[in-house]
Amino acid sequence: MSQQASKQDVVIRVRSLCNRFGSTEVHKNLDLDLYRREILGVVGGSGTGKSVLLRSIVGLLQPDSGVIEVFGQELQALSPDQRSRVERRFGVLFQSGALFSSLTLQENVALPLIEHARLSRNDAEHLARVKLALVGLPANASVMVPAQLSGGMVKRAALARALALDPEVLFLDEPTAGLDPIGAAAFDRLIVTLRDALGFSVFLVTHDLDTLYSTCDRVAVLSNKRVLVEGPLETVEATDDPWIRDYFHGPRGRAVHRARTATTGNVE
Repeated sequence: MSQQASKQDVVIRVRSLCNRFGSTEVHKNLDLDLYRREILGVVGGSGTGKSVLLRSIVGLLQPDSGVIEVFGQELQALSPDQRSRVERRFGVLFQSGALFSSLTLQENVALPLIEHARLSRNDAEHLARVKLALVGLPANASVMVPAQLSGGMVKRAALARALALDPEVLFLDEPTAGLDPIGAAAFDRLIVTLRDALGFSVFLVTHDLDTLYSTCDRVAVLSNKRVLVEGPLETVEATDDPWIRDYFHGPRGRAVHRARTATTGNVE
């Protein structure tokens, strides 16, 4: 995605964002854009505020200062009703899945359809089963509760709930955390397939190098309270910074490169 994209291509625009917790400053004058239909990976060391940034954008955290524009509207300037309508265009998948443990999967996915789309219970649960099938879960999973599922199935069910209202932007917080390599790779492929089919944008917080290389159009690196660099992976990899060298060119980074070379046959 070109950085010269038109204003119409920008779905989220963050400018001069500042977040503090007491005397600790997490973000200072942070700028970042998310473009239409792209998958943006957000990475950084521990404590750089990746999840804090996500929570600021989706409205779970009020920034200390700065501007967050979503679909051309400044979130902080909207009334509660206006803001709620904008936020319904988001889908969010938290790291733990955050499913209601006492509800079946179809009930979990149906809940936002009943509360926000005002569908009847029967219609909502029918559509919930469609969403569960869309993310690759078998039909019998719809009547299971989260405790009966594997970690990978919980992630997929949480993704189905995030997609319940047909969002234009999907937020993913460490979506492959806790998954085995095969399950993580399958989940990565699923995200790309759904993005291509449904046309939403993805804001992806991750530490998983395989996920970055498999899914992301651009990557933004958080460091020193701001975005250190953002762009295609080859641009980010070439940045002269100690953390970037350790992350992309350390032992794990080299292992990912070797694996991708073996898979694709390309010489890097």
